[in-house]
Amino acid sequence: MTMTPITRTLFAALLGSSGALAGDIHTERVQFHKGANSATIEGRIQGDMTIDYVLGAKQGQSMNVSLSTDNGANYFNIIAPGKENEAMFVGASSGNQFEGPLPASGDYKVRVYLMRSAARRDEIANYRLEMIID
Repeated sequence: MTMTPITRTLFAALLGSSGALAGDIHTERVQFHKGANSATIEGRIQGDMTIDYVLGAKQGQSMNVSLSTDNGANYFNIIAPGKENEAMFVGASSGNQFEGPLPASGDYKVRVYLMRSAARRDEIANYRLEMIID
């Protein structure tokens, strides 16, 4: 069975909600459709589950990322190429919208997560993540 990126994400979310993979960072490569400059993902996380959406971009391109969610403790960070956990954008302090030029070429991670207090309560967040690169 071949899974699309969105199907894999939802499958990973379901596994994470059962506790089998809780605490792991799941990674999902984002593929834009041919000729498109954006992708939208609908997903769900629970507890301490984290998902990294990875997309390639070039230095100087503009990135726009927005997150709509039903949980006020659900945010995203953006991690630049070559960095592991050092975010160039932190949603918990800057909100659920980022727009700006990119400082380097390579793979960017858009890390979706719940704040620690919500994760400890095993809360659930249903979200819609839109990523645009111009």
